[in-house]
Amino acid sequence: MKNKELKILLSAPRGFCAGVERAIEIVEKSIQKYGAPVYVRHEIVHNKYVVDDLKSKGAIFVEELEEIKDKSRPVIFSAHGVPKKIPEDAKDYNMTYVDATCPLVSKVHREAENLHKAGYHLILIGHQNHPEVIGTMGQLPKGSIDLIQNEDDAKKYTTENKKISYVTQTTLSVDDTKDIIKILKDKFPNIKEPAKEDICYATTNRQMAVKNIAKECDLFFVIGSRNSSNSVRLVEVAKKSGCSNSQLIHSQSKIPFDLIENSNTIGISSGASAPEILVDNFIKELKNRFTVSIDEIEIIKENVVFKVPKKLN
Repeated sequence: MKNKELKILLSAPRGFCAGVERAIEIVEKSIQKYGAPVYVRHEIVHNKYVVDDLKSKGAIFVEELEEIKDKSRPVIFSAHGVPKKIPEDAKDYNMTYVDATCPLVSKVHREAENLHKAGYHLILIGHQNHPEVIGTMGQLPKGSIDLIQNEDDAKKYTTENKKISYVTQTTLSVDDTKDIIKILKDKFPNIKEPAKEDICYATTNRQMAVKNIAKECDLFFVIGSRNSSNSVRLVEVAKKSGCSNSQLIHSQSKIPFDLIENSNTIGISSGASAPEILVDNFIKELKNRFTVSIDEIEIIKENVVFKVPKKLN
């Protein structure tokens, strides 16, 4: 019996963004420079494969600096950014630290600080408990920045402050934030907008690429971790863009071969913290069962590179 023919539309760009590549490189170069172990505060990026790979090379992951037994070893801060207090604590412990915060997140941190200094009360549009949100809110004194997660929050929001401004979590897309921003602008006509969109280029590009092909797919798969904000968003984008049968493939996922069996065209993308090998492995599994043709559809070339800190070169 001939294998079923399956057409794969491969979304591009997908996978690693420049901030993730830089963060992983920072961990690897720190191990080369300082020897193992080096400590990493929080998962360097939200992907189990990446974290396990770095563990095997000599990285030890902790949630807080207090957990680090040997304070003479260097510690790396994750790509999501950290509250201001963390580098200060590291200095108090006399620890060597390397900051792997994505430069696009650092830009939002600086923006928030400058607005605060200029007398603005800040609103952050983002998801509670996401490490990036904790890091951004932790740049400012308590009470000077408020989190708004959704349209309801925006409708209910009140403030006595005359000067207000907003910033956004970088891994939310323009679509994720536009309705919230509209409500805020209607309520507060003088609200100050970010100088330049805070949305990360990679978030935007990956979502545009998925939007571009989702409607042609019977099934859509996003390779990424459950705690990866941008991966989860990609699944939502595929659903909204015309492929209601879209799902996340994470480290514990079983491939739904029965659903694939009933499909002719499937779409594949991957989150900004998912390595390409996971996409390759997924396609390999499909090739074992189906006659596969692959069409990679690239909507934009990415050539962004972020340099690692000088002290690691």
